[in-house]
Amino acid sequence: MKEPAHLSTIAGWREWVSLPDAGVPWIKAKLDTGARSSSLHAFNLEVIADGDVERVRFWVRPWQESADDAVQVECEIHDRRRVRSSSGHTEERIVVILDIRMLGRTVPAEVTLTNRDAMGFRMLIGRQALRQGFVVDVAKSFIGGRAPKEVRQANRGR
Repeated sequence: MKEPAHLSTIAGWREWVSLPDAGVPWIKAKLDTGARSSSLHAFNLEVIADGDVERVRFWVRPWQESADDAVQVECEIHDRRRVRSSSGHTEERIVVILDIRMLGRTVPAEVTLTNRDAMGFRMLIGRQALRQGFVVDVAKSFIGGRAPKEVRQANRGR
């Protein structure tokens, strides 16, 4: 059931979030109302046939410019989709459903898996997740607070 607009949570254009299904306690995300689905930096994708169900095993590196704290994740493939990036490049991506915890709320989201090494954020949160009760204030950042100092330093590769 969709929440009424007056119950929406205000978020900044970037927020620290967690991915409880993936075992990622902190990842800095850009909130992008121009993107339909969310996107996560993933590498070493391996598709696994599990009877009639396809699964994917992949690794997530939550920090920019650092291989520390990489997490292996395995989940069911929800879909495969052709996605056009902001640079105009089109690629087919695997889509999974992951819970995103942001600003004290947890919402399920369609998340495409791709290499975001060249991007400024390891995660992008799109409209499909945001329409579940979030309004983005583009003049604000980190309304939900910042990750602990040692986490932020790890994100900067220190």
